Amino acid sequence: MGDFNLNLSEAEEHLDDDDTDVMLGTLDGTTPDEEWIESVRSGNVLVLAVEGDLNELAKGFARPVRDLGGNLTHFRSFLVVTPPDVAIDTSRL
Repeated sequence: MGDFNLNLSEAEEHLDDDDTDVMLGTLDGTTPDEEWIESVRSGNVLVLAVEGDLNELAKGFARPVRDLGGNLTHFRSFLVVTPPDVAIDTSRL
């Protein structure tokens, strides 16, 4: 593989100025469902390490997130939750 120059400070100038963050967390029942919902409503992407029964842990926020137009995808031991304007591409799975 050849060398290439990557200047991250210059690349940042080309990124859109949006308020989307990727938030890492643990889905273990200790965080209130409304907190997850509000985070997605605010435009954030959640990557949650699932510690326990996914169906039980996500039942309080999965439907509200989908009703907002968001997406939920279980990948390995993680739940990826995105707001309506962020798609999850699973074509390589």
